[in-house]
Amino acid sequence: MSRAGTRMKVFGAAIELIAEQGYSATTVEAIAERAGVAKGTVFYNFGSKEALFGALLEFSIGKLADALAESAKGETALARLDAVVLGQLRFFEQYGPFARVLLAEMWRTAWQEAVAQLRESALGVYAGVLREAAAGGEVRADLDVDTAATAIFGMVLTVSIERRVMHPERPIEETHATLVELLHGRVR
Repeated sequence: MSRAGTRMKVFGAAIELIAEQGYSATTVEAIAERAGVAKGTVFYNFGSKEALFGALLEFSIGKLADALAESAKGETALARLDAVVLGQLRFFEQYGPFARVLLAEMWRTAWQEAVAQLRESALGVYAGVLREAAAGGEVRADLDVDTAATAIFGMVLTVSIERRVMHPERPIEETHATLVELLHGRVR
């Protein structure tokens, strides 16, 4: 298997275990076992558990930011905002364990670089669309777009996790409709 393939297997195992039992309780041994690789392979590829988690956050946040940017399509800025919300819901539907890790683990001071990357890249998609909407008169001109971007991202993250756990049968489109109705009522 290629080095990239091995890293992806380790990432997959790590994200699942950290989502299940938390970062502190997850060991390199358990990650290696779940990934089907030797413990030394994990250390060879990442150096330490901390470096593995840092690389995992960087990779996953990059994927999330790309998905949000790709979904930001629509004729108006507000339509693009709605599309980004749906893109985030779909991303976390596909990568549910990452959603749980984001909510529970990455806000520790040790991961401030990852938080900065999340703010710049993923939340930056929301902020950019909100800036366009404010400039075009679609939302309040005095809207604090950075705070709004964080609030929207957090709301969608939390709702994504709750939906997967409590209401997995609920269609994403129904959840999306409720979220955008709330958003439209607050940002205009």
